[in-house]
Amino acid sequence: MSETIDTIDADQDDVTPADGEAGEQKAGGGDDILVQEGDIAGDYLERLLDLLDYDGDIDLDVEAGRAIVSIDGGEDLEKLVGPRGTVLEALQELTRLAVQQETGSRSRLMLDIAGWRADRREELRELGRSTAESVLKSGERVRLQPMSPFERKVVHDAVATVSGVTSESEGEDPKRRVVIFPES
Repeated sequence: MSETIDTIDADQDDVTPADGEAGEQKAGGGDDILVQEGDIAGDYLERLLDLLDYDGDIDLDVEAGRAIVSIDGGEDLEKLVGPRGTVLEALQELTRLAVQQETGSRSRLMLDIAGWRADRREELRELGRSTAESVLKSGERVRLQPMSPFERKVVHDAVATVSGVTSESEGEDPKRRVVIFPES
C-alpha cells in the first residue's frame, strides 16, 4: 500500500495535506502514527534544508508499514548522500531521533535523497539475482562486500526469487555481509 501524505516545498513554510486531515494523530490506526512521523520528519528536514540553503522538495508517503520521506530537486542534494550513502544513513538516523524525541517511540522511517536509495535498490536487486544464478550454476558459495542493513535486505529479497539458493548475513556491523550459497 502506498499512500501519498504530504508534499512540502522546502522554499515555503506551509504543508499541504494530500489526504485531507493529516493532522490526526494516534487517534486512528497505525497509518495515523506514520503520518505523524512523516510530518515531524518533513518539518525537521525542511529546517535542515533552510539552514544549508539547499533547494529540494520533500515528499512523504506511507508504504509497507513505515513512513517514507524523500527529498528531490536540488543540485546540492548529492552532498547529503555522501560516498555509498554514508551521509544519507546518518541523516536518516538523525531524522529518526528527531521523530522519537517528539513521539516518544522509535521510528522505522526511511529517508531517500535525490533518488539514491531507489537507484541503489535496483543495482542491489540485479547483484543479488545475478550472484544467486551464478551460485546455482557453480555450486560455490559467494560472500558479498559489507553492506548496510537496507542493502542486505534488498539482496536477501532478490536472492529469495531464485530457486535452489539461499542467503544469510554474517559478521558484525559495519563489516556485516551477505553470503549466498546453494540449498542442501
